[in-house]
Amino acid sequence: MPGKDFVSWITPQETASLTDAAVGDLAQRLARRLLGAPSHPAPDDQAQALALLRVLDHLKQAAERLQQETAVAAARAGAGYPQIGAACGMTRQGARRRWPGLFHHSTEKPTEHPTMTTPARPFDVLLVEDDIADAMLIEEALSERGARNLVQVTDGVAALEHLRAPDTPRPDLIVLDLNMPRMNGRDLLKVLKNDDDLQTIPVVVLTTSTAPDDVTGAYSSHANAYVTKPVNLEEFEQAVQSIDSFYLDTATRPRL
Repeated sequence: MPGKDFVSWITPQETASLTDAAVGDLAQRLARRLLGAPSHPAPDDQAQALALLRVLDHLKQAAERLQQETAVAAARAGAGYPQIGAACGMTRQGARRRWPGLFHHSTEKPTEHPTMTTPARPFDVLLVEDDIADAMLIEEALSERGARNLVQVTDGVAALEHLRAPDTPRPDLIVLDLNMPRMNGRDLLKVLKNDDDLQTIPVVVLTTSTAPDDVTGAYSSHANAYVTKPVNLEEFEQAVQSIDSFYLDTATRPRL
């Protein structure tokens, strides 16, 4: 009975049966304790049945709290929504809906959001993206690639503030959306590629736009690549991971 293979050798039906029996026994004992009832109450004892319902409701709430805490712990340990969802018998989308924000995104204000990884050899990625759902997908895709320290900002102004702040780690890669408030990605790209201190950082435009003018404009402003966001979820994640694979694992970066 090797612990590391637990999920593979026990079936969902066996898990449900064991869990039902254990929770039922615990609920019965708690209900009897609340009532001061005998060990074997009459089957039609109304007070016992109502006490049992009350205990089961509290157990349900406790289980939901513990599940939330465990999902956070799993995310911090490196699990993504696909693994967390599979452990709970749901899809990755279901896990994301049930436990949103496991990767510490916020919509409160357009500032950077450092995320969870503490790897031995981290790469620093700056994500300039104001769509919180897309940002979560990008972070999840990057987390599955390995050691990544991700900072998200929601517009060009916040990106420049972050990049020019004293003691800020220089990102290995900038992933840039085009349509954002305050300073959009088109204007930010021009600033980055005309700044002697920042122009060598690889910048990949990742956007929904397929407009020829946007593609041409990005390359004219010296974007390193232009990628259109796929609509399909799996294709979206594959696109992000391909960007990560090339620019962080394959391409040689300049030494500064």
